[in-house]
Amino acid sequence: MRETDTPTGSGHAVVIGGGIAGLAAAHRLLSTDPRTRVTVLEASDRLGGKLHAGEIAGVGVDLGAESMLARRPEAVALAREVGLADRLQPPATATAAIWTRGALRPMPKGHVMGVPGDASALAGVLSEEGLHRIERDRELPPTEVGDDVAFGEYVAARLGREVVDRLVEPLLGGVYAGDAYRISMRSAVPQLFEAARTHDSLTEGVRAIQARAAAHQQSGPVFMGIDGGIGRLPLAVAESVRARGAEILTNTPVTELLRTADGWRVVTESGLYEADAVVVALPAPAAARLLDTVSPAAAAELRTVEYASMALTTLAYRRDEIDLPEGSGFLVPPVDGHTIKASTFASRKWGWIDRQDPDLLVLRTSVGRYGETKVLERDDADIVDVSRRDLREATGLTATPVAARVTRWDNGLPQYPVGHHARVARIRAHVAELPGLAVCGAAYDGVGIPACVASANAAVDQLAGDLTGVQELTRNPVQSLHGGGGE
Repeated sequence: MRETDTPTGSGHAVVIGGGIAGLAAAHRLLSTDPRTRVTVLEASDRLGGKLHAGEIAGVGVDLGAESMLARRPEAVALAREVGLADRLQPPATATAAIWTRGALRPMPKGHVMGVPGDASALAGVLSEEGLHRIERDRELPPTEVGDDVAFGEYVAARLGREVVDRLVEPLLGGVYAGDAYRISMRSAVPQLFEAARTHDSLTEGVRAIQARAAAHQQSGPVFMGIDGGIGRLPLAVAESVRARGAEILTNTPVTELLRTADGWRVVTESGLYEADAVVVALPAPAAARLLDTVSPAAAAELRTVEYASMALTTLAYRRDEIDLPEGSGFLVPPVDGHTIKASTFASRKWGWIDRQDPDLLVLRTSVGRYGETKVLERDDADIVDVSRRDLREATGLTATPVAARVTRWDNGLPQYPVGHHARVARIRAHVAELPGLAVCGAAYDGVGIPACVASANAAVDQLAGDLTGVQELTRNPVQSLHGGGGE
C-alpha cells in the first residue's frame, strides 16, 4: 500500500452516506471551516436517498418525498444556501380531503396532528357519538404521561378512539407509515406531549398551542416544494460542496470503520481513508454494522430500531379523460379497510408539474404501513391495479393511465415507538465516548427533511472540537491491494 500525505488546515472528515443528512453534514462541515477536507462515500449509484427526482410520460416528478415542512427553518435555509431560492414553491392548493365513512370529506381545520381544540373542528369526519366523546375530555381527571406515552393510546383515552382511527392515524401514517397506537408522543409530536404534561385536559392544551401560534402570527405556507422536485435538493447540495472542494463518491460502500491511534480508518471495497472525524449518516441497520467493532453498545441499540416499508405509485392520465374532485388529494384511514393510505393529485398540487404538460394529469398513491407486508409482496402491476381500484371507489376515476410507475422504499421509514427518545440518548452517549465520531439521519430526531438537516448540523457541531486546529498532515485515500484508489 502507498500513502500520500497532503497538508491541510483543519483535518479530514469522512461522511458515510449520501442521502440528504449526509450531504447536509458535508455542507455544514465546509460552512463551519472551509479548510476542512471532506469526503462523502455513498454505497448506491445515486445521491439523495428518499429524495429522488424522476419522470413519467416525459414529465419530471418526485419519486420519493415531494415537500418539506416550511415552518421549520433548516431545510428551506439549506435550499436557499445552495442556490435554490428562486425555485422554492408552495403547493398550488392546500385544500385536501379525507376518504372516510364512504365519502371524500374536507380535511378538518383547527387541529394539531388530528387532535382538536374543540369537537366542532371535526364535524363531518366523526360521527355524532365521536364528537360527543371529545367533549368528555374536560370532565376527565388529568392523565399522567410520565417519561413518554403512545400517542394513539393517550388520545383515545382522552378523546375516544374515533379521533385516532379517523384522523390521527392517517395523518401520522402519512409521515411515519406507522401505527398511531404505538408511536411515541414525545418523539413524534413533542408539542402535544408538552401540552399533555402541563394541562389538565388535552383539548385545553391544543387550544393553548393554537393561541401561541396566533400570538406569534405564523404566516406563510406550511409546506414548500421545489420547482423540478424535492429531488433537486440533494443534487444542489452535492454540487455546492463539490464546488468547495469536497469529494463525493457513489458506488462506494463502506465495509469497515476502525479506530486508529490518531483518528479513524474508513475501509471501502476499493481503498481506505484515514480521517480525523467521521459522520455516519446511514439508516440504523447499516450504521449498526459499521459501529459493531468500535461501539458495540451503540450498535446493539441501533439494531432495535424498526422500519416500515412502502411503495409509491405514480400514474399519468390524459387530462381530458378524467374529472377529479377539487383539491390536492386525500388521506385514507386504515380503519376503513382500503389498501392505499393516501393519494396526491400531483399536477394540481404542484404548478411546476402542471406546466410541463398541460394535457397530462399526474397523481400518486402510497401503500404500506408498519406491519403490513402482504400488499408489498405483490408485483408492480398488482400494486397499480389495487391503487386504481381504490381511486375508482374514492373518486370515480375509471380512465386508463397512459403510464404507471411503482417506486418501492423497502425499510424506508424508521419507527418511533414509546421510549425512542431515551434510546437515541443512549446511542449518542455511546458514540460520544469516541472522539471524532457522530451519527445523524432519520433514525434519531425526526423523519422529515428539516429534522434530518438539523440532525446533520448537530452532528457536525459536535465534531467541531475534533476538527478545529488540526495542524498535522492528513492522509489521502490509500491505494488498495486490489488496485484503484477511492479517489
